Amino acid sequence: MPAVISLKTFTKSSLKNHLSIQKKLNRMALLEIRKYPDLILKKKCKMVKETTEEIKNLGRDMVETMIENQGIGLAASQVGELKRVIVTQTEKGSEIFINPKIIKKSKETEVLEEGCLSLPGLFLKIKRAKEVEVKALDSEGRGIKMKAKGLSARVIQHEIDHLDGILIIDKIGFWQRWKIKDRLKEIKEQYGSY
Repeated sequence: MPAVISLKTFTKSSLKNHLSIQKKLNRMALLEIRKYPDLILKKKCKMVKETTEEIKNLGRDMVETMIENQGIGLAASQVGELKRVIVTQTEKGSEIFINPKIIKKSKETEVLEEGCLSLPGLFLKIKRAKEVEVKALDSEGRGIKMKAKGLSARVIQHEIDHLDGILIIDKIGFWQRWKIKDRLKEIKEQYGSY
């Protein structure tokens, strides 16, 4: 069991060093977020057959990457892994979902602006169900079932779309896509192809 250490005992540099050591011990790492037009973003992710240490580490690394990039959700395909794993950040904290599946959506929908870490600087109005019911495995491989509404429901739907190779630019009409063509061209030029 790790020792409890008061933050008062650290100088800024020793605290930074301590946190760095903790990250290494916990094996967390920042992952590269794949940007449009990377072709991996258009591929469908495969079901996770077993919750191995590799999958647990992937989930933890994705949480760290999401937080570091000021995101509220991230899918494994966005970090180059074709596995059905997503992470979300809510008022409850960070959550890891393995093989998430929406089993019920409310008929009531709303259109709100969304952004995406794989499409930096692009925000689009997307129509989504206001509430969803999801089943998945948690980071320990236990089955969970939960209801989400509002922003949490939106984030879960957005991230599951990623697992199916769907980006927010795939959910808009022709005219809206035409309006953003210059921004998409800029993103393509800035991040190129992988």
